[in-house]
Amino acid sequence: MKTIRIAFYATAVIALAAFAMACKSNSSSTPTDNGSSNTDPLAIYKKIYGATSITQDGDYVVITSKGLPDHKSPYYKGTQWQDSLYEAYNGTNTSFMLAPGIIAAQTLTFRMPMNPSVATTHSSTPLGPIGVSLNGVPFFNQYAGNGAPLGSNELNTFDQQNGHPTPMNQYHYHAEPWWLTKSKGSSALLGFLLDGFPVYGPIENGKTITNADLDSYHGHTGVTAEYPNGIYHYHVTAEAPYINGSGFYGTPGTVSH
Repeated sequence: MKTIRIAFYATAVIALAAFAMACKSNSSSTPTDNGSSNTDPLAIYKKIYGATSITQDGDYVVITSKGLPDHKSPYYKGTQWQDSLYEAYNGTNTSFMLAPGIIAAQTLTFRMPMNPSVATTHSSTPLGPIGVSLNGVPFFNQYAGNGAPLGSNELNTFDQQNGHPTPMNQYHYHAEPWWLTKSKGSSALLGFLLDGFPVYGPIENGKTITNADLDSYHGHTGVTAEYPNGIYHYHVTAEAPYINGSGFYGTPGTVSH
């Protein structure tokens, strides 16, 4: 009888250990609401491959970047870039003209909420950076430096990847970053705005998104690859306002530059 009891207890201990291991394995692979694993809440933000650092500060993610695109451009001028990154304009716009600026390294720090939510009062987007793309280049809103809607003069200075610099040499995207949608896919995550909500490409579920599919802030709520439980997200579109509409859907964080 003693031998039978010892064998029974040994079998029970083995079974309990196997059950505990199975539970541990299942819990470690369960995604959180922000699309990252429980052990790495910054995983989704690490898709911003152009960042120089990505850290957590309480409920915020802090992303730093030099704002240098990883694609060629006619705005990469000077001996520092001439051999590797300069490329004369070779796009399809026959009215292209150079803007009064070049690409130069910046010191950009984006501080965005990690768990964004809809704002009680929606604030307007500022001139200058309103978010960050995967390659570390900032997103700007749909207005020129004088606060007027982008006109033909401004649009005609966009290079072959749909970006251009300010007179202070800060390269940025007002509209779809073609380099990213070509390399990552037209339905891919492209970056984040300062309110913490993600920005996606112009295709969703095989359909080209237009302004009619989006709200006044230029987004909507739905499931994405990174957010299987659904999240509000922005889309780039071919027509104005391109990335963002009537302001931030959520409460924006800060950017220093």
